[in-house]
Amino acid sequence: MKLYNTLSHQIEEFTPQNPNEVKIYTCGPTVYSFAHIGNFTAYVYWDLLIRVLRLNGWKEKRVLNITDVGHLTSDADDGEDKMEKGARREGKTVWEVAQMYMDDYLANFRKLGLIEPYAICRATDFIEEDKKLVEALDEAGYLYDTTDGLYFDTSKFPKYADFARLDLENLLAGARVEFSDEKKNPSDFAVWKWIREGEDHAMKWEFRGRMGYPGWHLECSTIIHEKLGEPIDIHCGGIDHIPVHHTNEIAQSEGAFGKQMSRFWLHNNHITTEGQKISKSLGNVYYLNDLAERGYSPIDFKMWLYQGHYQAERDFSFEQLAAAHARLMNYRNFAALRWQGVEKSDFAEARAEILDCLNSNLNSAGAFAALDGAAKSGLAPSDEFLKFIDEAFGLEIAAGTPDISDDLKAKIAQRIEAKAAKDYATADKLRDEIAGQGIELLDSADGVKWAYKG
Repeated sequence: MKLYNTLSHQIEEFTPQNPNEVKIYTCGPTVYSFAHIGNFTAYVYWDLLIRVLRLNGWKEKRVLNITDVGHLTSDADDGEDKMEKGARREGKTVWEVAQMYMDDYLANFRKLGLIEPYAICRATDFIEEDKKLVEALDEAGYLYDTTDGLYFDTSKFPKYADFARLDLENLLAGARVEFSDEKKNPSDFAVWKWIREGEDHAMKWEFRGRMGYPGWHLECSTIIHEKLGEPIDIHCGGIDHIPVHHTNEIAQSEGAFGKQMSRFWLHNNHITTEGQKISKSLGNVYYLNDLAERGYSPIDFKMWLYQGHYQAERDFSFEQLAAAHARLMNYRNFAALRWQGVEKSDFAEARAEILDCLNSNLNSAGAFAALDGAAKSGLAPSDEFLKFIDEAFGLEIAAGTPDISDDLKAKIAQRIEAKAAKDYATADKLRDEIAGQGIELLDSADGVKWAYKG
């Protein structure tokens, strides 16, 4: 299995430290609003990663975090806490808002048919552990105190710029982060924020005799240390996490524990709509419920994503979603051939090609090309082949194609008889009745086949 490792900026052969416990961490949502399709892109792609690991015989131990405190509206350690912003908008407490949006996120996670992680960890459940990590960093000499908070001195971590290949010498104050007179370096970041006089902050904890809350980046280092231990095998996230969030995670974890944080780093690209970044202000935000209102399922969206590559930027449109739905229906009708007396095949060559593509940096688009070939063969897939496909993609191809009812089968037989007797009026009437139940009849030289109408 080969994966593109952001750490080395090249594709590398992946083998886990322990095949029975592949340690994986995926950056989760900040639960201050409903998650839209752009937010779910990463989780769909990382679900494919989990599936491919399993196909190779490895067992994953995956942790997903839920950010319910400390993520400010700016990655620069300033601005309003996103949770406070969401609470004010909804007229609820920050705790109520966090629970509401987390519940919605997890419900949609399951609608997408994504594999449940070993552990889902809320940031607020690890505050005491956060404090221990801050103390470890302070004892190691990485921190300094300001009126705003405890900051990590990036000049004391020599390889700080390596991961994202940052040009620290030309990083001007105010360019990437808001510079303050108390910061020693523009790239320094808060590991713990103090609540200053006059500030109103609902989520706060006592530390060193003062009230405050953890910096956004701290939770991931803490949760990884507590739930998985360093080094983990794979750390996943979006490309926007590379220059700030993941760079800071590495500095914190390796500074505190003296071990490599992660052996592999995988980053997915974003999706856009009509060439523009998804943004509420632009009015181009779509949720899974919006897709459902137009007749598309979460699995259709998943299919659309897998037609591209996790490292490529994708532009979403309903025209493309319709094409993905049609392709998915074609696969389901391919699966339905097994109910119709068609000769079956294990498609050994197609299966090997699909696995080769997936093992080549999660090339799902190439894998679908191989599946297309099998679907066009005229043969029905064996149960073993369908099980492999569903395990590989989680697209409910087999599960979504049950056998039709005996009543429908009887009507199809009657229609065949009516057509053979040249009773076209009855044949057409029966075809319409069958179509009304979502089944399309396909006349061919090999006889009549049925397919689900998409």
